[in-house]
Amino acid sequence: MEVLELLNEGQVYEVLLVTRSNVTPVGVVRKGNRLFFKLFGGRSAEEIRGYPRASVQVTNDVELLVKLALNFEAELEFEGEGGHRWIRGLPGVYGMVEFREELLEDELGPAKVLKCSLTPEGEIEGKLPPKPISRADNYLLEMAVNLTRLLVAVRNGRRAEAERLHREVLSNHGMYKKFGGSSELAGRMLKMAGDIFG
Repeated sequence: MEVLELLNEGQVYEVLLVTRSNVTPVGVVRKGNRLFFKLFGGRSAEEIRGYPRASVQVTNDVELLVKLALNFEAELEFEGEGGHRWIRGLPGVYGMVEFREELLEDELGPAKVLKCSLTPEGEIEGKLPPKPISRADNYLLEMAVNLTRLLVAVRNGRRAEAERLHREVLSNHGMYKKFGGSSELAGRMLKMAGDIFG
């Protein structure tokens, strides 16, 4: 079955976006035969502006998503063809990216957003281990999302939002431990949050 067919239309899926030299987690939404996503700056956005080819790959390894979101070390092998690049072993699709830049303002402040869509040109072969997502995994992922937003809030001087996000990170960590989570990544993120907010 094609990867696109596994994605319900309108739902947000956390996947990996592979560009010319970078990999980052991104939330994608399927509409018809296209995948839509947003990039809030960073290397992937820069690379797509200059070289609009990318791969979108699926993983059920939440720790890998977290490591890549926070630029922690992760061991990956790459391959590709026809100007496209992808992670070996993970299923996905590749294609050209259409994009437009917009200015967005939210509780974190103003930001340039690259609104992107990818129409798959080819399928990437891969197989995921039959590992179910645990409730602890969900909290680890939310902890990473809130931590990246905390970084932006502090950088933009949004003190009230930074306080709220710091509380969210602490709450996510507590729930992660409650549901049996034991990854050292949780401790690293907790320390980062304290260092950033402190």
